[in-house]
Amino acid sequence: MLKTDFYAQLAQQTSAIIGDEKDIIANMANISALLFDALDKVNWVGFYRVVDQELVLGPFQGKIACIRIPVGKGVCGTAVSENKTQRIADVHQFSGHIACDAASNSEIVIPVVVKNQIIAVLDIDSVVFDRFDEDDQKGLETIVEIFSQAIDKAQG
Repeated sequence: MLKTDFYAQLAQQTSAIIGDEKDIIANMANISALLFDALDKVNWVGFYRVVDQELVLGPFQGKIACIRIPVGKGVCGTAVSENKTQRIADVHQFSGHIACDAASNSEIVIPVVVKNQIIAVLDIDSVVFDRFDEDDQKGLETIVEIFSQAIDKAQG
């Protein structure tokens, strides 16, 4: 299956599982579970929520994780401070990388933006170097956009 088809299918599944559910945490939990199950060679999938200018651990799948990350620190904090997706081929070469799991070698972090404000990030780690390519980024950004639109709709 082509990656574009794979991510189109995941986008449809995301829409179906979050449907009319208004609870953000419940939707984060199901999206994390869906992606952890569907993506090959990942060891952590989850969300960090922006709370009082700090990232706080949200629903995830994988090993125990860092609970708090300052904005601007690590890959997740950089995604927030720069308001853009971070796709890191080798986290060991990323200045200031926060190693919650020493087995992680690559990472992608996508901001969740609602009403022009970052409310969270989707964070995915892999034990494989250079695991995430442009197709992964586009596909995952689409899933995050579906989630963002669902939150916006639920908030009115």
